[in-house]
Parts: sequence; structure tokens; C-alpha cells
Amino acid sequence: MATIRDVAQLANVSVTTVSNVLNNPNKVSPELLARVRAAVDKLGYAPHAAARSLRKRSSGLLGLVVGDITNPFFSELFEAIELAAAARGFSVILCNSNETTEREETHLRMLRSQRIDGLILAPTGTASMNRAALLAALEIPVVLIDRAMEGLGYDAVVLNNHRAAYEATSYAIGCGHRRIALINGPKTVRTAADRLQGYREALLAAGLALDPALVRDAGFREQSAYEAALQLLRSDQRPTAIFTANNLMTIGVLRAIAELGLSCPDDLSIIGIDDLPWAEAVAPRLTMVAQPVRAMGETALELLAHRIAGTRLGPGTTTVMEPRLMVRKSCAAPASMPNAEDADV
Repeated sequence: MATIRDVAQLANVSVTTVSNVLNNPNKVSPELLARVRAAVDKLGYAPHAAARSLRKRSSGLLGLVVGDITNPFFSELFEAIELAAAARGFSVILCNSNETTEREETHLRMLRSQRIDGLILAPTGTASMNRAALLAALEIPVVLIDRAMEGLGYDAVVLNNHRAAYEATSYAIGCGHRRIALINGPKTVRTAADRLQGYREALLAAGLALDPALVRDAGFREQSAYEAALQLLRSDQRPTAIFTANNLMTIGVLRAIAELGLSCPDDLSIIGIDDLPWAEAVAPRLTMVAQPVRAMGETALELLAHRIAGTRLGPGTTTVMEPRLMVRKSCAAPASMPNAEDADV
């Protein structure tokens, strides 16, 4: 088995330089970095993680706990965080809570046993008596992403969810819609609560009353959104537009439309949050509110790295990132109103 001295000899550098490449790559020139990594790859050298952790009192590992790995938002978020972490010499352990506190708590206990250096957490919306205690027991920096939690003093990176929902709803109203349904997540999740508030305020600004029958909690899940959409579209006074609060639920609504033989946007307009990778590949192309997912992940990792290095001190702050409305073809004037300009908004 190759040793660190073997790597140093092949790369014609000192053992100290090899150690810096492995543990502090920012301190090494690009030329030496490339030479040492080539030697590492050729020899198949792997440092002993446990021994390195004891020497440095650092494992080089970060934890990332997300709510639902099947959601493309979290998949893209992981990729952004993993790439940014690798550039700083960290590896990432990915955990999926599946939006349950039990699994979230299990992951937090496991990550503690792995002696991670820092954690990025997208917390579940369900209240948990154990979560704060488990996070404190980690005794490491924590950054929240996508969903903030009050009172814990952690840095957080979130979307301006109120604005995202307000812009989406306002756009549908501007197209002439008056019966706009919202398929949302649970109110216990801050993200969903803020999106509901933005939806409500956009209606109020247009002089429209909120109809509780048009608001459905689908738990941010595709199947639940599909079922909610079927109920809405089979009702006597069905909506002319549906606003979906995440990409999985948009898929569920599209399934319901197809099953009922309806046409979008002729029979029903759709506008959603999260710009799906294939949003421009379907017919009609989907009007969506895009989140700056990669920037959110990179910002969270940068905050965490500075906390780990001790270059960021004091109480945590919340970084709020802005959405962007992507206007395409799935949201248009209702069939009874040929031109959106005819609407009284």
C-alpha cells in the first residue's frame, strides 16, 4: 500500500507539500497541486481518515441533510454544494430526511458519530423537541438552507418565497384569471407559509378574495398534488389557473390534466415555483418562478467554510435570495377572455 512518502518521492516534493495538497489545497500552487494529485492517482494513495482526523481534530467531512432527494431542487443543490466543498478540500455526506423528523434525527445522530466538521441542513417543517438538542450536541457550525428556523442563531440561506408567490400569482391575475388555485406545502414549513402569504397578498392587491376551497396542502409531493388537482378540476367551479409551490407538485398537476383530457393553457393555465430542467422541453413550455439554486448552495457552503475556519464569528444571519419569473406558454388568458389586456386588474 502506497504511503505519503511514496507520493512525495514520485511527485518530487516534500511530505509537507503532499500534506498541504491533501489538507490545505489553497496553500499550494496550481502546478504543485496538479503534480501531487497526479502522483496520488497513479499510486492509488488514500490517507487514513481516522488518523488524519485525530491529528487535525478535523475529519474533512461535511453533512448535508435535505428534505426529499427525489426533488430536482435538492438534487441540484447537492451538486452545487458538493462541487464547492470539493474545491475547499471537503467531502460531503448526503442524507435524505424524506420530510420526517424521525429520519432527520437519525441522520443527525449518525453525522455526529462521523465527526463531521460542519452541517448544512434543510430542516423538516414538523416541530421537533429533539432537533435543537441534537444540533447543539454536534458542537460544529451549522448553516440552514431553503428553510430558516428562528431562535437558534444559525446562518441561513433562503429564497424570498413571499416575492416568488406574489409574482407568480400577480402574473396569473394579469393574464385575466380570477379563480387561481394554490397547491402548496404544509403551513408548518416556513417556505410554504411564506408562499401562501405572497399568494394571499397578490389576490388582495388585485381586489380578489381568497377562497379557502382553492388552497390545497399537497405536502410538496407529486402524488398528493395529482390528487388535489383532480379534486379541483372535477369541482363544479373549477379554477382557471393553478399555481404550484414546487416542481414535484407541478408534475402531479400535469398528470391530472393529462388524465382528464384537458389542454394547457386552453382549459387550464399553470404557473409554478422551481424552474424544472425540462420546463422548455414540454408543450406548452412552462411558466415558472426560478430559484437561484446553485448560488444558494455555493453561498451556504462559503458561510459554513468561514465558520469552520473561524473567519466568521458572531450570531448567524439570514441571506435572502431573489426569484426570477420565467414567462413561457403555460399561463395565458382564460378561454373566455381572448386577450389578457381585456382584464380589469
